[in-house]
Amino acid sequence: MTAALSRQQPAAADGREAVRCERVTVRFTTERGTVTALENIDLAIPAGAFLTLLGPSGCGKSTLLRVMADLIDPTGGTISVMGDVPAKARLNREIGFVFQDAALLPWRNVLDNVTLPLEVGGGKALPGARSAQELLSLVGLAGWETAYPHELSGGMRQRVAIARALISGPRLLLMDEPFGALDEITRDRLNEELLEVWQSTGTTIVFVTHSIYEAAFLGQKVLLLAARPGRVRELVPVTLPTPRRLAMRETPEFVALAGHLRRVLESC
Repeated sequence: MTAALSRQQPAAADGREAVRCERVTVRFTTERGTVTALENIDLAIPAGAFLTLLGPSGCGKSTLLRVMADLIDPTGGTISVMGDVPAKARLNREIGFVFQDAALLPWRNVLDNVTLPLEVGGGKALPGARSAQELLSLVGLAGWETAYPHELSGGMRQRVAIARALISGPRLLLMDEPFGALDEITRDRLNEELLEVWQSTGTTIVFVTHSIYEAAFLGQKVLLLAARPGRVRELVPVTLPTPRRLAMRETPEFVALAGHLRRVLESC
């Protein structure tokens, strides 16, 4: 059965599905043989949802993200992004991607790093996209436009990467452990800020993490993947109230949710 997420944010009420996977399978051939990274993934994500992906190492979280981004072709099954093949969504600049490493160009200042996607391949922003200055203000970097990457903290560099990913006005933002290398305090702060960005833009977000607490705090639902081969283990609804603040993690409801996620992971 296809797992479907309920959309809660009116800002993204366009009636479309952001992503649909039907029996998506990915196999890689290596010198040691064939490895099945994903097997029969069924998933439907409505526009405007925030889905977190959680699972043990090797369960295919990053692979699934790359299939959505048209960086990897599925071996079997079908996938659509914004109602069409991922390649069309990518060419239309409807997909943004944030990696664990901010990968900023050191010779370009903050503003120039953010606008880089608009300069590559004759890129242009979609209708309704925010300006670089608006995005920098949204991620808390107003006034840092002329700073260079070496002048920024790790958290600030990731804020730049998020603004850069949003510069074309994508409908889908894919995030592959973007805060994994940051200290806990900075990571917590960015979790709160990311929720504010999501609520402000209405962009669909699919967020990969190894952190149970991060997955529970950010997601409307948490997709748990089992490993070898990567497959859907459970889709867990998150009924925590919004807006969410870090203090919520001390509530009995959050502790119970995190406990359930941990037990599912231990059984994967």
